[in-house]
Amino acid sequence: MNIKKTWIERATHALIFEVLAVAITAPILAWVMKVPMAHAGLLTLMISLVAMTWNMIFNALFDRVERHWRLVRTMSMRVVHAIAFEAGLVATVVPLVAWWLDMSLLDALILDIGLVLFFLPYTFVFNLVYDKLREAMLKRRGLLNA
Repeated sequence: MNIKKTWIERATHALIFEVLAVAITAPILAWVMKVPMAHAGLLTLMISLVAMTWNMIFNALFDRVERHWRLVRTMSMRVVHAIAFEAGLVATVVPLVAWWLDMSLLDALILDIGLVLFFLPYTFVFNLVYDKLREAMLKRRGLLNA
């Protein structure tokens, strides 16, 4: 299924992904770091904005590579997708977390590893479900053969 996604669809995909992620991670971060919910919520919102931007850029590039090389989204390709996405995000988020929580980059990296342990399966499952729902919707609209 290689029907090109619009930027509106990409933005919707990223928004749904991030809203669910913030709703799950903010309360956990507040509890683990023993910081007020508002402080944890603002950090997760900032991370979310960075992640949403990265999500749209990364997925557009990934889709372009996928089409160019005629790759198929097998389970192993989905694993590569999730790992590559999270690796790029870690490089951006660790300095933000260190600054916001006034901690060393090493401590922020350790905290971020915990977030990655959540987000790797979350990213994998979210995109798998999204793709299945998108495929069903395209079939229903007659844009994709059954």
